Amino acid sequence: MKILMVLTSHDRLGDTGRKTGFWLEELAAPYYVFKDAGADVVLASPKGGQPPLDPKSSEPGFQTDLTRRFEADAEANAVLARTVRLDGVTPESFDAVFYPGGHGPLWDLAEDSASVSLIETTLRAGKPVALVCHAPGVLRHAKAPDGKPLVEGKSVTGFTNTEEEAVGLTKVVPFLVEDELKRKGGVFSKAGDWEPYVVADGLLITGQNPASSAPAAERLLTHPRHG
Repeated sequence: MKILMVLTSHDRLGDTGRKTGFWLEELAAPYYVFKDAGADVVLASPKGGQPPLDPKSSEPGFQTDLTRRFEADAEANAVLARTVRLDGVTPESFDAVFYPGGHGPLWDLAEDSASVSLIETTLRAGKPVALVCHAPGVLRHAKAPDGKPLVEGKSVTGFTNTEEEAVGLTKVVPFLVEDELKRKGGVFSKAGDWEPYVVADGLLITGQNPASSAPAAERLLTHPRHG
């Protein structure tokens, strides 16, 4: 099984002067769920090369066994340093797509036509797409085959307004994931702040927060193929 993981190339947290990027646990936990199951994993990002890590996500309080395993894994770090450019990816060569979050995707992937096309093409081909935490926000411009918003009428979750409030970035982000998914007609549900929560609706799998990244990856692996 071949899985594409799509990371952000965006490193500026609005105009706060602080750095952002992808969230380490949301890459590391799914990466090992996939690798330990024997899957081939390819990493991509809009600009290619080394994607920016949200520096907060490697602070001691956010470290897990899997983030430590990733940081000590020379092969994983070599793969991360050489992500392929997203606009050069052939969606047909993958069995599934996974989007880790972090705040970065709200700025670049959410507006990236190659990302929108990848999501639409993968789902049309009967293959699953999973997105966690802030990454469900990248569905905002994706369309269903009938031209309606992809998430319209679909059960979804993502980083919640109360979680964004808790990290103090409600006024900094370009949009709130929960509000945007609802605005596009998504049927949004959630668990308590920071609790693992995953929703699957057909081929679309969404996870609420960092703790949901491994469960979302496991759900992706067990998903029946329709190809």
